[in-house]
Amino acid sequence: MAWIYLIAAGLLEVVWSFAMKQSHGLTRLWPTVIMVFTMLGSIGLLAIAMRSLPLGTSYMIWTGVGAVGAFVVGIIVLGEQASIARLVAAGLIVSGLVMMKLSSTS
Repeated sequence: MAWIYLIAAGLLEVVWSFAMKQSHGLTRLWPTVIMVFTMLGSIGLLAIAMRSLPLGTSYMIWTGVGAVGAFVVGIIVLGEQASIARLVAAGLIVSGLVMMKLSSTS
C-alpha cells in the first residue's frame, strides 16, 4: 500500500507544480488554492509512505515521478520543447526510478 501512496504523492506533485505555473507567481486565487491543497496532500501521502519505505527510496521516487510528470505536462499541455536531449534526460530519470524500485526490499 505504501507504494500506492508514494505514486499518488508524486502525481499530486505534478498537479501542484502545474498549478504553481498557472498561478502566475501566486497572483491568481484558484490555481494558488489548488497548489496549496495538492502540495499538502502530496507531502502527507509521502509521509505515510515513509512509514514503511526507506527515506532515500521514497524521496527519489516522489521527486522523480514529480519531475518526469511535470516534464510531460509541460510538453503536452504547455507546448514546451521536446528535444532529444530532454527526452533522453527524462528517460534516464525513469530508468533510475525503475532501478530503485527493483532494488527495494520493501
